[in-house]
Amino acid sequence: MNSKAHPVPAAPGRPSDGLGHPLRAALLGLLARRDTLTSTEAARELDESSGACSFHLRQLERYGQIEPVPGQHGRARPWRLVSAPPAEQAADEFGELARELENEGYRRWLAGRDTAPPGWHDEAFSSVVHLTPEEVTTLAQRIQEVISSFASRSSAGPEEPTMPVAVVARLFPLLPAGPP
Repeated sequence: MNSKAHPVPAAPGRPSDGLGHPLRAALLGLLARRDTLTSTEAARELDESSGACSFHLRQLERYGQIEPVPGQHGRARPWRLVSAPPAEQAADEFGELARELENEGYRRWLAGRDTAPPGWHDEAFSSVVHLTPEEVTTLAQRIQEVISSFASRSSAGPEEPTMPVAVVARLFPLLPAGPP
């Protein structure tokens, strides 16, 4: 991933949040899946230089998105998402951020998919199913289990290179149209 080749403008209405760069979005995505992350770990997972990851982690700190793990110093300093406000509010704010990052990643794909290596394409599908609240939870857990079975891989093998692929699943009730 060469983040310098594809600068991304900041999302409208969020000019100072530090998310106007694809490497920063990728770093936040990694931190959303992990408790902590060093620039070296990020570089390895994102196929970037440690220096670039270190720079962008410091920028995310500057914008208040992440913070260093207390008590850890030096070159292997781990970072984490900032301590969150009350859980429900934090989940709403992170959900909004995650959707913005997903949408930005998808826009970049649409703009550049003709330059993707041969064989790479996108898959999209949706369905409306009738579920109970408990079944929504069960379905979400099953989807997460399938995704998790691929999450720890960095390559399928030397003859079959991998790329990071965004997997987005949203389960939500369809409310009736009209005024609330």
